[in-house]
Amino acid sequence: MAYEQLFGGGVSRRDFIKTCVAATAMMGLPFGMASRVAEAAQAPDRPPVIWLHFQECTGCSESLLRANHPTPASLLLEMISLDYHETLMAGSGHQAEKSLHDSIKANQGKYILIVEGAIPTKENGIYCKVGGKTALESLRHAAAGAAAVISVGTCASYGGIQAAPPNPTGAVGVREIVKDKPIINIPGCPPSPYNLLSTVLYYLTFKKLPELDQLGRPKFAYGRRIHEHCERRPHFDAGRFAKAYGHATHAEGYCLYKLGCKGPATYANCSVQRFNDVGVWPVSVGHPCIGCTEPDLLFRTAIADKVQIHEPTPFDSYAPVDLKEKGKGASPVTTGVLGLAAGAALGAGAMLARTLPDADRNDRPQEEHHEPKE
Repeated sequence: MAYEQLFGGGVSRRDFIKTCVAATAMMGLPFGMASRVAEAAQAPDRPPVIWLHFQECTGCSESLLRANHPTPASLLLEMISLDYHETLMAGSGHQAEKSLHDSIKANQGKYILIVEGAIPTKENGIYCKVGGKTALESLRHAAAGAAAVISVGTCASYGGIQAAPPNPTGAVGVREIVKDKPIINIPGCPPSPYNLLSTVLYYLTFKKLPELDQLGRPKFAYGRRIHEHCERRPHFDAGRFAKAYGHATHAEGYCLYKLGCKGPATYANCSVQRFNDVGVWPVSVGHPCIGCTEPDLLFRTAIADKVQIHEPTPFDSYAPVDLKEKGKGASPVTTGVLGLAAGAALGAGAMLARTLPDADRNDRPQEEHHEPKE
């Protein structure tokens, strides 16, 4: 693919390079690899892609196409040969079905299959049909000749809202059906279009799939908890929590954990990559993370439910910040004096421990760990 095609399609060279550099950083690659990623994006041999829709709302496709900045969609659609996509293609009916089967037949073992939506399995999959075939039949047929499968969105990755109890249609994610192909999960409701773009760029650059976690997600995008790099984390560490929506503590940007934020148990890069190309994400505008990238959180726990914190900070000896407003507790000066005294005692204890014989140390009981008290 010549770069002139991209430029003629409305993508400036500045935006093109900027997006490639951003994708390179997202994938955890050295800055010098940006040129190689850009070369891969302009390569003439575009991989064929078949994009199937099942039980979903088309929000994952919309998140790609409706981004304020056109570069992700333009780049992705120019880098690949999108042979079939029910929402985007001009053809319909028998014409559309013919293009699907022609592409599968002509590109055996070469095409990338992208799936959007859950797959119903109860009663032989009758709850979702396209072109007279069930989603179950279509998925198995298309996956048989694919080089790899990308599950876009939480529905295709884990089943999504369709699989929430009582799951009347028996909806499942792609990995529950396809067992003999490499599968990449890009969960989210919807996922960031940059995560899909970076995954495709990685495949084009290195001719292999990125490193995945135990849930089949690219580690470069889902390798860390949101809680670890959230802008409200300092409030969490200081024990400052929003008490209710509209409360002064909510307006002041305090931590949303007590309102049900699932960030401590959610692996994603939302707080870093953000959405809509204007630097926002749910927590930044005052809504708790709902854990949409995790199989056991979205649509399976209430928004107000708090998740377990396995690595609690601060520890439970910190005083809550609302003691003063309740008229209880020590003054700031007293608290400071006690803190200095406690620090001196801890320091003295540490120095004493260094002078104890090894046997004495081994006989001492292990320190207990507790979750933070509310």
